[in-house]
Amino acid sequence: MRRTTFEQLSAAAPALNPARERITGTICGVRIEGIEEPLMREIRYLDKLVDELATGRTMGKVCREG
Repeated sequence: MRRTTFEQLSAAAPALNPARERITGTICGVRIEGIEEPLMREIRYLDKLVDELATGRTMGKVCREG
């Protein structure tokens, strides 16, 4: 079994959704918009997206698309 890290996965992704940068708020007590390290910010975007979708919010609402 070959293991892939999140860093490898995000580097190999053809294109990340630019709306992900509009995701704001806190996850695990950390403000997403205040995270400076790019990889950690990408991980927290994914954490927040999963949490919000699990509570029934739509992708548009999470990404602040109006």
